Amino acid sequence: MPSSLNTGRKTLLAIVDSAPLVASFNRRDPHHRASLAILEAPQFELVIPAMVVAEVCYFLQRIDARHEVAFLDGLSEFEVLAPEADDWRRIAELVRQYADFPLGGTDASVIALAERLNTDTIVTLDRRHFAAIRPRHCDAFRLLPE
Repeated sequence: MPSSLNTGRKTLLAIVDSAPLVASFNRRDPHHRASLAILEAPQFELVIPAMVVAEVCYFLQRIDARHEVAFLDGLSEFEVLAPEADDWRRIAELVRQYADFPLGGTDASVIALAERLNTDTIVTLDRRHFAAIRPRHCDAFRLLPE
């Protein structure tokens, strides 16, 4: 999982959800190539929420523990951010507001981080949830891969 952080190039900030990370390790996943391509695209500065890391580890360990090790080893090339104190209220608010989906805490942490970092770009395969959310800071999220 190469990263474009600190390359000095003009980049677009994108928050990464769990599914593209898991798909990038699973060659049998139908989204493998598209996920890998977006994760390796040099124009993006990718930020991974810490709650996403926990979810990805859970899924990768179930596929093959070696994938989990490779994922964890590669995280040093990415910016991983934990929720800040104010983010927890927003995460709870989102889970409450979208309880009918249901929207879980991990997806809500992706949204809260996008709002905090003022980016509209999310790398996700979960169009159902992220297309329906109305963020505070923009009209709608730009979801990648397209």
